Amino acid sequence: MHMKPDNMRKGIAYSAAGAVCWGLSGVCSQYLFTYYALDAGWLTAVRMLLSGVALLAFALPSGPRHMTGIFRSRTDVLWLLAFALVGLLLCQYTFLAAIQHSNSATATVLQSLNVVMMALLMAAKRRRGLRRSQVLALLFAVGGTFLVATHGNPSAMVISGAGLAFGLISALGVVTYTLLSRPIIERWGNALVTGWGMLIGGAVLGTATRVWLIPANLDLMAVLLIAVIVIVGTAGGFSVFLQGVKYVGPEKATLIGCIEPATATALSALWLHTSFGTAEIVGFILIMLTVFLSAGGGGQHEIT
Repeated sequence: MHMKPDNMRKGIAYSAAGAVCWGLSGVCSQYLFTYYALDAGWLTAVRMLLSGVALLAFALPSGPRHMTGIFRSRTDVLWLLAFALVGLLLCQYTFLAAIQHSNSATATVLQSLNVVMMALLMAAKRRRGLRRSQVLALLFAVGGTFLVATHGNPSAMVISGAGLAFGLISALGVVTYTLLSRPIIERWGNALVTGWGMLIGGAVLGTATRVWLIPANLDLMAVLLIAVIVIVGTAGGFSVFLQGVKYVGPEKATLIGCIEPATATALSALWLHTSFGTAEIVGFILIMLTVFLSAGGGGQHEIT
């Protein structure tokens, strides 16, 4: 089925905006891990709980009956629980844990493998090969992310076993929350579903990590960074990205999400004064080409 150009533009814009929000969140998280030694589980629980509250407040004008309506259907409840625990919580926690056990560059590179996972899953589901444009976009996405995150030096990816495992699981988490969100978002709306998902996932993890115990070393700077992570990086990022999924589908949205590492690198340069080399610039170009390829659709020739 042919997609309307207006829906395509909206989907690209929303998906890209979500990725930019995540890039900002990643830089703030790295700062908190470096200078405040926060635990990944505690930070994940805080960001999910507060983001859930914010998104549900945004959905409040729809009325209390609509707010709780999703819980009146057993099927919708099961989808919501799967989305919250196997999707959002899995992705959120493992990505921050990957940063904590390695570094943000490595975590971003590993999570970018969700592009490959999603493309292979969609091709298998449709029982057809990948179009050449899709293959090229996948290569650009992975290659560009690698260059931006590692400066083109493979030796920079020296990480622990835990860092590697968390990074790969976070890639799977991106795929699962993208796919699991679609059935219920179409019925109940973006803010409501994401809000309940964040709140449920945050409550489960918060109980395990005793989120009510506030670290003693937090100052005003740390609180402001957590606020940015919650409002922009989590509530804003996931909300607008899933809106993009609604318009262009999970496959294209996931590809466009590869803008995240480019955003993180740019913000690191502006805020943390990180310098760029040739490899990073090439990575930027490749990642932007991924967006155009995924949006344009390319030719119809399949690679089997």
